[in-house]
Amino acid sequence: MGSLSQIGELLSLQTFGESHGPAIGGILSGVPAGIPVDFARVKTEMEARRPGANALRSPRNESDEVEWLSGIFEGKTTGSPIGFLIRNTDQRSGDYEALKEVFRPSHADYTYWAKYGIRDYRGGGRASARETACRVAAGALLMPWLESLGIEIRAWVSSIHQHEMPQDFGDWTKEQIRQSIVYCPDQKCSQAMIKAIALARDEGDSLGGIISAKITGVPAGLGEPIYYKLHAALGAAMLSINAVKGFEMGRGFELTRHKGSEVNDLFYAKEGKVKTRSNHSAGIQGGISNGMPVQFRVAFKPTATIRKPQETLSQTKETIAIEAKGRHDPCVVPRAVPIVEAMAALVLADMWLIQQSKALHEGTKA
Repeated sequence: MGSLSQIGELLSLQTFGESHGPAIGGILSGVPAGIPVDFARVKTEMEARRPGANALRSPRNESDEVEWLSGIFEGKTTGSPIGFLIRNTDQRSGDYEALKEVFRPSHADYTYWAKYGIRDYRGGGRASARETACRVAAGALLMPWLESLGIEIRAWVSSIHQHEMPQDFGDWTKEQIRQSIVYCPDQKCSQAMIKAIALARDEGDSLGGIISAKITGVPAGLGEPIYYKLHAALGAAMLSINAVKGFEMGRGFELTRHKGSEVNDLFYAKEGKVKTRSNHSAGIQGGISNGMPVQFRVAFKPTATIRKPQETLSQTKETIAIEAKGRHDPCVVPRAVPIVEAMAALVLADMWLIQQSKALHEGTKA
């Protein structure tokens, strides 16, 4: 059995570490040699995910500095595995001592215990979203390379609780998105989201929401016909993110309320290129990209840890009441924007390399 802490085929990321261990880190394999590494870009993306960056986030204050251990020389990738480390410097494991034998509602406490017979109760251990810092570091390294290929990934918060952007899948720039602390490019909606999150925080409660993403410049032909379809790979990548409970391509379930004549994407030619007059397929048909923008939405549940009293069970199956302490996000959705972008980058980079390998193989045979 292969590693179950790994994503990707030709280009892969394997991560390690726990929330309250000394460090987390990863090994990014399969990155071509000679790609310039934009360390400032990595730092920017890490800051976008980092806890403690503003008053609406967990006050855990990690610097999230990435230590590059291998695979980079003189600012460029060497083609060998890229190893990196992110040290945990602001753990407070004592905050979790009272929970060592308690199954917190909607957490992975019980399922990890049922699977392994042991669990790291300090901050959720391996199940903690702390691990996603590794994904952001890897994805941020790949993004400038993808952009040099013409592929741009943009994700933003389109919904928090009952506040939803009136227009979705717009052509937002990263500057427009990141000017809001909740990463919502609609100013009016952003302010409503900020107030809702602050209120939930003050009440000891939490909120969920939706992240929308649009990937432009994806060439036609990426994705495999059956078991590694582009939208299936994107869905698996997004559903691997903590707190994600739903993935939807384009208009998704809404398409079920229409007739085929209303939502079929009609082909036409423009400047020698194949286009579609609509994009109900969200840029993917038959599991393969068709050259139109790839669009999807990711649904996040409310943060499981809240300060309100709740009933639960102990490991001895005793019914008890708990009231969570520690440092937690009242809403994880804004911090997940760079994670969604990073996971999309990992999938697209892998798919691009697979397609290039096929083209090279066919050229060799010819």
